[in-house]
Amino acid sequence: MSTKPDLLGIGLIHRAMRGDVRALAATAATFAEGRERCTPRRARFLRAHLDEVCDAIHHHHRAEDDVLWPALERSAGGAVELAGLTADHAELDPVLDRIRAAAEGFAVAPNDLAAAGAVARELADLRDLLDEHIEEEERTVFPAIIRYLSVAEWKDVEAEVRKGGGKPSFVLPWVLRYVGEDELAALRREAGPALVVMNTLLGGRYRRRARVIFG
Repeated sequence: MSTKPDLLGIGLIHRAMRGDVRALAATAATFAEGRERCTPRRARFLRAHLDEVCDAIHHHHRAEDDVLWPALERSAGGAVELAGLTADHAELDPVLDRIRAAAEGFAVAPNDLAAAGAVARELADLRDLLDEHIEEEERTVFPAIIRYLSVAEWKDVEAEVRKGGGKPSFVLPWVLRYVGEDELAALRREAGPALVVMNTLLGGRYRRRARVIFG
C-alpha cells in the first residue's frame, strides 16, 4: 500500500482538459479558416460536447477552490502560495461563458465563418490559459499534496471533489480517452471490473458523438 497520495486521478483530469480543448480548438480552426465545412449535426454535437467540457472544467477548479485549497492551507499553512492559481480560476469562468455563447451561435449557423471564428478564438484562449495554469499547478501543488497531505486526507479530498462532478456518461469515457495502458491497468486495480462495465454501458453515446466531432 502506498504511503503517499496517488495523484493519477487529478493528473488524468488535467490531461483530459488540456487534450480535449487543444483538439477542439484545432477542429474549430478548420471551420473558421474554411478548410472544412461543418454539418448542422456536427455543429450541434460540438455545442453539446463543449457544454459538458465547460461544466467539467468549472467543477474542477471550483472544487479546488472549495476543497483542495482549504485542505492544503490546514496542513501546510502559508507554505503553499495559492492566490495566483485562484485568480486563474476567476479568469477562466468568463472564458467558459464566452465559449458556450459562441458554440450556441455556431450551432445555429454552422457555415458562418465568423461564427466559427468566434468559437476558434475562444477555444484558443482557453487552451493557452489551461496550459499555463495546469503546468504551474502541477509544478507547485502536486509536490505540496504529496508533502503535506496524508493518504487518508487525499482520499477525503477526492471523495468530496467527486460530488456533483458531472455526468458519468460523459466524464468517465472523456477521461479514459486520454489514459495510457499502464494507467488503465492501475485504474482497473483500484476500481475493479466495474470500471470496464461502466465505460461500456455509459460511454457509447460519448464515443459516437466524439467520432462525429473529431472524425
